[in-house]
Amino acid sequence: MTTAIEGAELTKIGPGTAMGQLMRQYWLPALLSSELERDGPPTRLMLLGERLIAFRDSEGRVGVMDHRCPHRCASLFLGRNEEGGLRCIYHGWKYDVAGNCVDMPSVPSDQDFKHKMKAKAYRVVERAGLVWVYMGASKEGASEQAPPLPGFEILDMPPGEIRVSLIQRDCNWLQALEGEIDTAHFGFLHGGHVKPEDVPEDAPFFNTIANRAPQFHVADAPWGTQYAGYRGATPGSTYWRFANFLFPCWSQAPNGEFGSHMHARGWVPLDDGHTMFVFIWWSRAKAAQSLPQPAYKDGRPIGGTGRGNIKMLPNTTDWLGRWRMAMNEGNDWGIDREAQRGNTIYSGIDGIHLQDQAICESMGPITDHDFEHLAPSDQMITRTRRRLLMAARALAEKGTLPPGVEDPDIYRGARSGYFVRADDGSSWQQVYARTLDESVHPPGADAQAAE
Repeated sequence: MTTAIEGAELTKIGPGTAMGQLMRQYWLPALLSSELERDGPPTRLMLLGERLIAFRDSEGRVGVMDHRCPHRCASLFLGRNEEGGLRCIYHGWKYDVAGNCVDMPSVPSDQDFKHKMKAKAYRVVERAGLVWVYMGASKEGASEQAPPLPGFEILDMPPGEIRVSLIQRDCNWLQALEGEIDTAHFGFLHGGHVKPEDVPEDAPFFNTIANRAPQFHVADAPWGTQYAGYRGATPGSTYWRFANFLFPCWSQAPNGEFGSHMHARGWVPLDDGHTMFVFIWWSRAKAAQSLPQPAYKDGRPIGGTGRGNIKMLPNTTDWLGRWRMAMNEGNDWGIDREAQRGNTIYSGIDGIHLQDQAICESMGPITDHDFEHLAPSDQMITRTRRRLLMAARALAEKGTLPPGVEDPDIYRGARSGYFVRADDGSSWQQVYARTLDESVHPPGADAQAAE
């Protein structure tokens, strides 16, 4: 079981914390590129417990820096974004996207020391419609240079075929991630009201409700951890659901056909009690976001299994005012007790994402790990916690870089999804490797693998 001390190690992500230091070894997606316009207003941004601002300058370059002007600590959110930099409205000091002070008009020219002044700015790159931020490493022995971006297959796809969405979740990053790598809940939270005999036997939904207590294989992987949930399917075959945790805060869910399901799902810590879900996926994949809603044999949609039409609140300029769902704890996540009582929706909450959101947020900002009692179905959660703890401690105590920092290509071996395969005596790892080899891959992937 996870102790209170271990729980704090895993969940605290501010500067100087073990997990915060681990997170700072990686590039993290912070916002959509479309959220910033040239010479437009700065955007408040919370990331890893730090209050930052982001802006796009006159030439289209993006800057991300501490919101405080290093002169008198007035917020640069109020600044004027003009002529290649952000100017503090207090005394007119101006900073470029790298944090360099380029103008100090309130100081006599013979006393000007702008060449010695620098705002606390972080390295930035844009990829797949996202602004990625590298928040550096202050601990001795950690990387001095920014590492490459993670080598997710989806990032190698043509830009026009990549889709991205953001949704904020009001809970700690770890419990949000763990809701994703827990496959045993599907037959209850999402499909507890459905009888197997009412669903076509060739539909993926059938297998998850025909046997609501799957067996598991769980193991460490080069990119983090991996599980294979498995159930008997047709005689002589097995229904597999593979999924992954990828350092430092990514998951791959088994909610699509394995052969095409290239995606990455980030659970990016904003602060200890808020997370930004960043979903990057291939638009041509056969997956939940593109396939029709699950249906009964007679063609009626299965209640509570909607994928789209998520209602969002308007973005505000608050630190945590971006990409918030309209259904939240304040309105009980829209739970319909009549639908729950009548068993038309097991949870009473309409929509798979909203069901997951409600469950994770209902635990409170940070789960009390002393109160929980984990079961054999939680093997992926316990192994992932241990993998994270060991990596964070190795970085803190020995300066050992965690997986994926220096070897981003390890992520290209990770894929998730479901499939049915005939039983031939192969191990689960062999089943995975063979199915991955037969799957769709990004253009040029074979050439990359050969290098």
